Amino acid sequence: MTEGVHANKDPAGRFDPARLKMRQLALIVQLDVHRSVLHAAEAAHMTQPGATKLLRELEETMGVQLFERHPRGVEPTWYGEVLIRHARGVLAELQHAYDEVSALKAGLTGQAIIGTEVTAATNLVPRAVALLKKRFPQIRVNVEMEFSEVLVRRLQEGKLDMIVARVWNPDDLVELHYVPLAEAQHALFARVGHPLFGRRTLSWDELAPQTWILPPKGNVMRNRLTQRFLERQLALPTDVVESSSLPVITSLLQMSDMIAPLACEPVRPYCIAGTLEALPFELDLKLGPAGIVTRRGDKLSPGARAMLHTLREAAGFDARGADADSL
Repeated sequence: MTEGVHANKDPAGRFDPARLKMRQLALIVQLDVHRSVLHAAEAAHMTQPGATKLLRELEETMGVQLFERHPRGVEPTWYGEVLIRHARGVLAELQHAYDEVSALKAGLTGQAIIGTEVTAATNLVPRAVALLKKRFPQIRVNVEMEFSEVLVRRLQEGKLDMIVARVWNPDDLVELHYVPLAEAQHALFARVGHPLFGRRTLSWDELAPQTWILPPKGNVMRNRLTQRFLERQLALPTDVVESSSLPVITSLLQMSDMIAPLACEPVRPYCIAGTLEALPFELDLKLGPAGIVTRRGDKLSPGARAMLHTLREAAGFDARGADADSL
């Protein structure tokens, strides 16, 4: 997209992207972030009247209201949310192009931005990154760790090249390419010497009064655990600490009598070291397998393509036989 002359759609109903302005796309992204025309204008390096004019022209071009105005600022409409999502993708692609050109000018070979959930972050992704850097030491790699829900959204927004995550919404698969991995096993963990280890078996009734460390509400593991308590007509745990940080969780477990549901792989080093142990309780949460996820039809940079090939190789897939959409 380039700077273009403002105009509505032509009579045939076709839309010419050249009629949009890059500053309009940058502005609506800043409006989504700041929810204020003044602050968005400042972030986009333009005046407030100029921002108001650009937004009005964009709404006229699209033929819909993109933001609702109210005394406290602005809020995107449904139409606005759709355009913002695509605007983020366009701007991210342009940033990737600039970074790639800059890297080539500097004699480098590109970059890759990968997101991962915690289980893959402890084994698969580090193994793949180490292999990539051994082969292509000049490729810059950025690794971000988050919950799957967050990673999928960031991938859709064009902020990540690829992710290792779970995809819960089947509708997302229309625009995403998903290659499943082996499903991770989960257990309830506590410090070695925890009072509950004195019992041969444990029941949900005995576990409910314990101090639990749980992911924030809305996370799939939290939802699955809630379902298990409701299925047994038990009150949900009320003595709860919420955290999404594995270092925080493992530290709390080691210095207290708290318990936490965790994937087994990330906790393995603590078990080998003799500080944490799985409780004698079968925790069948059925979270589903994580997978290697990319955007369908996305043209990855050379660095990102190399990262994707290496990630698939580390996972035991033959990258040469991969779906064209994933590469």
